[in-house]
Amino acid sequence: MRSYFLYFFVLLSIYANGQQNNSISKIDSLITLSKDITIPLVDREAYASVSLNLANKLNNDTLILKTRKNLSLLKFEANDYESFKILNKVNLELAFQLMDSLEIASAYQNIAQSYYYENINDSAYFYYSKSIKIYDKLEFLQSKAYILMTISDIQETEKDYISSEENAISALKLFETFSESQYNLQQLYNLNNLLGIISLKLGHFDESLDYHNKAELVNRKIDNGFYNEIYTQNNKAFVYRKQKKYDKALELYQGLVNIKNDYNVYDPTFYPLVLDNLAFTKFVANHKDNDQIEALFKEAYHISDSLNDNLTKLPISIDLSKFYLELKEKDSSLKYVNTAYKIAKETSSNEILLDALKVLSELKGGEEGKAYLNEHIKLSDSLLNVERNVRNKFARIELETDELEADNERMSQQRMWLLIVSAVLLVTLFFLYIIITQRAKNKELQFEKDQQKANEEIYNLMLSQQDKVDEARANEKKRISQEMHDGILGRLFGTRLSLDSLNFSEGKEAIQNRSNYINELKTIEDDIRKISHDLNTDFVSGSGFMDIVSELIDKQTKAYQLKSEFEFTDDVSWEMVSNKNKINIYRIIQEALQNIYKHAKAEAVKISFQLKNNVILLSITDDGLGFDVNKSKKGIGIKNINARVNDLEGAVNFVSKINEGTTINIEIPYKTNP
Repeated sequence: MRSYFLYFFVLLSIYANGQQNNSISKIDSLITLSKDITIPLVDREAYASVSLNLANKLNNDTLILKTRKNLSLLKFEANDYESFKILNKVNLELAFQLMDSLEIASAYQNIAQSYYYENINDSAYFYYSKSIKIYDKLEFLQSKAYILMTISDIQETEKDYISSEENAISALKLFETFSESQYNLQQLYNLNNLLGIISLKLGHFDESLDYHNKAELVNRKIDNGFYNEIYTQNNKAFVYRKQKKYDKALELYQGLVNIKNDYNVYDPTFYPLVLDNLAFTKFVANHKDNDQIEALFKEAYHISDSLNDNLTKLPISIDLSKFYLELKEKDSSLKYVNTAYKIAKETSSNEILLDALKVLSELKGGEEGKAYLNEHIKLSDSLLNVERNVRNKFARIELETDELEADNERMSQQRMWLLIVSAVLLVTLFFLYIIITQRAKNKELQFEKDQQKANEEIYNLMLSQQDKVDEARANEKKRISQEMHDGILGRLFGTRLSLDSLNFSEGKEAIQNRSNYINELKTIEDDIRKISHDLNTDFVSGSGFMDIVSELIDKQTKAYQLKSEFEFTDDVSWEMVSNKNKINIYRIIQEALQNIYKHAKAEAVKISFQLKNNVILLSITDDGLGFDVNKSKKGIGIKNINARVNDLEGAVNFVSKINEGTTINIEIPYKTNP
């Protein structure tokens, strides 16, 4: 009896393991899909959620940890920092239960990251501090270096410049030991740039320039490092201005103004800041061209105002008020300092608020001026206290972190004793395991049943899709047959009869006629070859439809010696458009290009796709001879295009003027596969 029971238990375990392996494979597939960046983010989140549900059904803590972490990263990508934080806090508890140090460190880092992006710096610092201690013990230097850099950035924001500099230098030394990947080079640039800013705040101007120069050297190895370069030039110019090396500062600012078109679309707020810096540098350098300086300030202000960007308008406003104050134009100075004062209050920009209070105290005079001066003194003292408190707060966080780690160590020892007791209890609970295993088996059977039902539904959908594909192929074969029979065979028959009639003719004229008919046969041969190529174009193969259309345009225009321009929008999900409709659109473009070659004598053609009000707008324009649309409606090319547009349930409009070219405007309902 005992041997029979053991045999049954072994068989049950093998079956359960097989079912579990199948589920794990499905979870891995879902995770892979969730990481496919070609899939919309909302669908990737759905895949990740399903994988987490499957892991919960298996009651496998390691899989639950893995799938929940994957889902949290997608929440972060969607800027849903609250969900990202909550998921990682749950993961942190589970990682402690599993005593997985790496996952504990990762969860701490992710929680810190969410606070960092929400600008809750004290909480971010707390969790980063806990994470970095574990990474240090595990010797995960890459993660340690990144966290050191982020902590340094937090400390710079909170004006703890000494500590910020120490951590930035430590991170820099680590990154310098890593391989020169594009990621590591970008971090080296960021750190040198950060150290340049910190050195400036500490009044170490030469050191600041050294770091910015090092940042430039690193940036030369970075692909697409143009924007790093212009920001570094702006930073260096600011340091030169602080050093009163105005000529060097003006040279750099003017250089940035000259290349405005290279960066203005990417960062439209950068150009007005450069204009403001250029004007203010001229002002403090005592340049006498006040009209030009005023024009630069005004242009910078109007651009920032048109962008509705208060953070850019703020420094421009305070600089303008100082400029007018120096010119003794009090009304103008008061106008701009009031703007600066209001925005600084709204955005908590304390440094500029201090400048604004100082200017207001000079402009107002008397008791009102004294009130502004007193407010300036109180704010200045308050900011000094805040900075001191921040430094003390970071020190307290470090202390609390060490105390928590000591508590965690004690808890780990308690867990160890608990595990020993649990191991003894496992012997007693052996038979309970059999019952639990049987329940798990029932769950797996139900899961398999549900999965089988889902697979059947997918199979039916695939059969339905295949029927549509077969129908589209059959219709296309019918069209090709019609083209072969009505077009090519008719032309072959006519050519053959004409050649037969020339068999009895002699002389130069007969030779010339034969040559003409031979050329006609070559043209027919090219048409047959084109139809053969068309038959090889498969819209069901998975290729991107716009790539197929682009290839058609490139090949046809090259053969026809035409210049081409092709524009399309990403708003149309072509994979959801039926293959029948895509084939008709493809043939319309093909027919139009052939007509342009045969009749228009054009030099260039422009083809574009747009999506407006759920209608696909296809436009084909050439610069050829044009034609009378009222007299040419019976042409084969126009008939073919009209027939295909009707098949698409769309509308077509031919716009043409003699010697001014032709435009074909086609409207196609945007219908997607169900």
